[in-house]
Amino acid sequence: MPKRGKKYIDATKRFDRQRSYAPGEALDLVKSLARAGFDETVELAVRLGVDPRKADQVVRGTVALPAGTGKDVRVAVFAAGAAAEAARSAGADIVGADDLVAAVDGGMMDFDVAIATPDLMGQVGRLGRKLGPRGLMPNPKTGTVTPDVAKAVTDFKGGRVEYRADTRSRGVVQVPIGKASFSRLALMQNFRAVIDEVNRAKPAAAKGRYIKSVAVSSTMGPGVDVDVNALRVTDEDLAGAPI
Repeated sequence: MPKRGKKYIDATKRFDRQRSYAPGEALDLVKSLARAGFDETVELAVRLGVDPRKADQVVRGTVALPAGTGKDVRVAVFAAGAAAEAARSAGADIVGADDLVAAVDGGMMDFDVAIATPDLMGQVGRLGRKLGPRGLMPNPKTGTVTPDVAKAVTDFKGGRVEYRADTRSRGVVQVPIGKASFSRLALMQNFRAVIDEVNRAKPAAAKGRYIKSVAVSSTMGPGVDVDVNALRVTDEDLAGAPI
């Protein structure tokens, strides 16, 4: 277990770690516990009752965060011709075909999302060992293999994020839902979007309790447990949240 710093240890003493909180309370706590010298990312972790190693229990996709991510997302697009021009016009940071494949194969990884047109997946597929471990391999299920690369670039630049139940952690979905500087309203909007999407993606093969536990945390802060019986964020909850 990693050694924790004084700030982290102090933060754990500022709330009841044996208690589960309503989403709004938990997010308020996370914001108050984020005391690093930078704007920490707020992350949502959902432990699911699935075995993602089994093909019929894979939970994976994308979700649009209504309040965005608060992060400047760098997008690389594998495309040629008109599709490449469309990607550039949409704001892609890196665009290329054979040249981009060669650059990535050589170790260039200066991007957060990779998108590809279907016709280039034969070449991009050879980068599986480079992109796969980093979660960057384009995939039709996440909308990152598409002929409409301009829309995909716009979506991911605007706050669309990928999620997946990690095989290494046996079914935990971890998604950034904003920054500690976000208002409670913005974080609750993003929290609701992710929970709704994860519920929508429930595999038919999943048995028993689907969402087993939920926690939110900031980059340097401790996790705060969220009550799994009170995950639903209503319009009334949002209307009453500080802007």
